[in-house]
Amino acid sequence: MVKSRSSLWSPNEAIKDKSQLKKFCKQLEKKHFLKHNVDFENLWKWSVKNPEIFWSEVWNFTKIKGAKGKRIIKKNKVFYKNIFFPESKLNYSENLLPKKNDEIAISFFSEKGIKKKITWNKLYESVCKFSSYLKKINLKEKDRVAAYVPNSIETIISFLAVSKNGLIWSSCSPDFGVQGIVDRFLQIKPKILITCEHYFYNGKKIDILEKIPQILKKIKSIKKVIIFSYDNEFEKKLSPKYTNFNSVLEKSKVNKVFKKFCFNHPLYILYSSGTTGVPKCITHGAGNALIEHNKEFSLHCNISNSDKIFYYTTTGWMMWNWLVGGLSRGATLYLYDGSPTYPCKDTLIKFCEKEKINLFGVSAKYIDYLKKENFNFNNLDLSNLKMIASTGSPLVKESFEFVYKNIKNDVHLNSISGGTDVVGCLVLGNIFSNVHTGEIQGESLGIDVDIFNEKGVSVDDNHKGELVIKNPFPTMPIKFWNDVNNKKLKKAYFSKYKNIWYHGDFIQKTQNGGFIMLGRSDTTLNPGGVRMGTAEIYRQVENIEFVRESLVVGQNWKDDVRIILFVVMETKKKLGVKEINFIKSKIKDNCSPKHVPHKVIEILEIPRTKSGKIVELAVKKIIHGENIENLEVLSNPESIKFFKNLYEKGLFNE
Repeated sequence: MVKSRSSLWSPNEAIKDKSQLKKFCKQLEKKHFLKHNVDFENLWKWSVKNPEIFWSEVWNFTKIKGAKGKRIIKKNKVFYKNIFFPESKLNYSENLLPKKNDEIAISFFSEKGIKKKITWNKLYESVCKFSSYLKKINLKEKDRVAAYVPNSIETIISFLAVSKNGLIWSSCSPDFGVQGIVDRFLQIKPKILITCEHYFYNGKKIDILEKIPQILKKIKSIKKVIIFSYDNEFEKKLSPKYTNFNSVLEKSKVNKVFKKFCFNHPLYILYSSGTTGVPKCITHGAGNALIEHNKEFSLHCNISNSDKIFYYTTTGWMMWNWLVGGLSRGATLYLYDGSPTYPCKDTLIKFCEKEKINLFGVSAKYIDYLKKENFNFNNLDLSNLKMIASTGSPLVKESFEFVYKNIKNDVHLNSISGGTDVVGCLVLGNIFSNVHTGEIQGESLGIDVDIFNEKGVSVDDNHKGELVIKNPFPTMPIKFWNDVNNKKLKKAYFSKYKNIWYHGDFIQKTQNGGFIMLGRSDTTLNPGGVRMGTAEIYRQVENIEFVRESLVVGQNWKDDVRIILFVVMETKKKLGVKEINFIKSKIKDNCSPKHVPHKVIEILEIPRTKSGKIVELAVKKIIHGENIENLEVLSNPESIKFFKNLYEKGLFNE
């Protein structure tokens, strides 16, 4: 295959022919659903025109255990009332335990050097024992189980045991403060809380148990607390008020019964970021998540039995739910808990070399960080690394090029985008198409994505607009918790376009058939009536040598919008007139005069959510004099004070 000028990677024909996607196409060809040797774009078009055939064949191809039923979609004129596989019965956990042998199912490594491994046999046994205990303490189907936990093997055992019994799981990472936990878990009234005694981050040991009494005082529904040990043994005697996780496993019997539940049985509750109010409780179904993750791992990531998957995530980010889904493919999961830059800045990449990882996933900001630090990994043996997946924010053109120049020149860089709302991807990579610099490769199979203008009309390639989904798909949330008459759900996704899913991303389709993410729709800029995405400015600024990172917002000003740019400078660098002029000139030359910020202000750090996303909307509210009450969602809430001080000094009135 000939590379285009902007192509960084082309699929190897031999690997392509042996890929899961090619096998799936042959399955469709054999049944006369698809023509021979179709390209990805036409495969996607077929998949959205034939959703019932497509999703039925994904079920067959990924060998979902359960009764599929004859009816694939129970149709309704209202978008979100369409129900997939209405006659289906399955058990999510049974599908995530496809092996019973002594191969490693999950391997855990902590920044502290703590290592744990579990075989498929032991994982199966542990899940069956813990599920037996949950039944013994009279937890009923659809009861909620809250988990305040690090990314560990015990966490996955707990989750699979919960879902095995038809209970509903909800997790937050231990870096959330008490109020952040209460804001989330209080809404769903969990009956038990699972946690551990401490964790480590950036070289520090952080106590979790000291927060538990405060949580229990505010969430009265919690009747029992189950605690596992982070490093295999408790340093102090566990209070008799709490239940020891390991003791539960030792004393419980193995319950091998996997009751089948309906396809849309609630599996877990995830949360919106909560940067502008109390987080919304997004409830996803078991079969819904299972079939989508099966599709993404098999057809988009080319993962199969014996592959090794490592995604750097916490339990408070939807990528944890996505990662765990990889078990259904028979893949081994690798968990890392701690700071991505401790004990050394290249810890994660070296971990990939040591463990011979096949799929490495990480945030776009981490790749940007490696680029800024000018790392070069060509001396490492990354021969097993087939794919790097990137998400969390748009991956800029220069970071694409950095991956191929400084990490691995023949890796499949799979830039992905979706969200907590869909617990999966809407646009992502595939093994049939080229990787072009700065572009996500294409659409997610079976999901009818498009780009609309403000009037709800599809735009042509290279025009910018709103990411929408025109037809129902399996991983629509089954509901928002405590959402009477679906008012919150309708407002979140269906208030902009009639009966069309509005995702809230500003995006552009390219002539290559790929996509460029331009930022969240609620933070797009509109100076002089020209709409532009924040990513367009980030792409220029964060490639400047003396700038470490930046944040850009639009400010309402004299019946128009002006752009305010905040920059974090590299060590020992200061922002002066010369630097400001250079920044403005680069933006003007590479974007347009309308992209040029009215003010460029130096700051010490960028406010971020727990999952590492920058909070443009919160800063935008502050510079307009609005209050931000829910600081618990931030990993660095003290950073907000700086913006408040600037507002109080009248800087944004000049």
